[in-house]
Amino acid sequence: MLFCVRAVSGAAQRVLLAPVCGFQTLAVVARSVSFSPGQVTSNASFHSVSSESDHPKVLITGGLGQLGVGLAKLLRMRFGKYNVILSDIRKPPNHVYQSGPFIYSDILDYKNLREIVVNNRITWLIHYSALLSAVGEANVSLARDVNITGLHNVLDIAVEHGLRLFIPSTIGAFGSSSPRNPTPDLCIQRPRTIYGVSKVHAELMGEYYHHRFGLDFRCLRYPGIISADSQPGGGTTDYAVQMFHDAVKTSTFVCNLRPDTRLPMMFIEDCLRATLEVLEAPAEILSMRTYNISAMSFTPEELIREIRRHLPDLQVTYKIDPVRQAIADSWPMILDDASARSDWGWKHDYGLPELVQTMLNFTGSDSRMSQAN
Repeated sequence: MLFCVRAVSGAAQRVLLAPVCGFQTLAVVARSVSFSPGQVTSNASFHSVSSESDHPKVLITGGLGQLGVGLAKLLRMRFGKYNVILSDIRKPPNHVYQSGPFIYSDILDYKNLREIVVNNRITWLIHYSALLSAVGEANVSLARDVNITGLHNVLDIAVEHGLRLFIPSTIGAFGSSSPRNPTPDLCIQRPRTIYGVSKVHAELMGEYYHHRFGLDFRCLRYPGIISADSQPGGGTTDYAVQMFHDAVKTSTFVCNLRPDTRLPMMFIEDCLRATLEVLEAPAEILSMRTYNISAMSFTPEELIREIRRHLPDLQVTYKIDPVRQAIADSWPMILDDASARSDWGWKHDYGLPELVQTMLNFTGSDSRMSQAN
């Protein structure tokens, strides 16, 4: 089924918006927005599947990113195919479109986002929509619109309709004045990118709405996420993903960070499972709204050493990118996630050896398929 929203802001058409998840609240927002049935397709409701009626109804905005698609798959396995709706402003690839409900949604259009929540009886909202660091620095005004104005729309709608809201944060929410080894849940946060600033804003606004309006807001600060089925996007932690691809294809790699640059990392399966676990955790066991989450921390040198256990011919040279290095030097070296492990039992499955084995298995088979084709 496909649900289409007609109106979309010009600004949002130029960016990719990530997924959104809802949260629970008791207050009513004093925003007057009229409802227009003509903007909703007749088959837009997915709440008629009786066998799935007792499960949460989940909306993921900006859902075409690797985290949104992966989380939708996990949630659909748990709650049923038609209880989890992906949304984005892009046309989904066929395999995503056929895997379950997809809706066109622009988080900057408050009225239509509100209609989606009402018409589909959404109870959980997962909000991944954001411009990341490099793109945000290139267009600060657009990043401010998407990352902050879009956030405010989501917060108000979640409060008005009593949703459970999940918004991810990032190690980019810390800065050079934050403790780096380890970085605790609560410490000074003074990031120097609009992406980092907007994530600190989201953390604090979510906590404020929780205390002021009773909003069920939940947030995890993600480390660098490593995925076997996505290409590196040029981010600071993406050197690790690129190293796997280059090691398999050419046995050579040029690293843009110093060999001793330590950063926290996590395999995507652990990341998605942690997100589901904190969403399902009873509210009374959560001692805070925003948690650090981590699995491992390693340097390029340590990653190279582990890969060479499988591919001993790997040759690595260093060409330091001063911009990325400066960003990495301001980020945590190790995230202290003791609170998550204590409060709701977080435990990662993938350490560095398991990560390397899994990534090489995937990238190796993928490379062989490409060569055969």
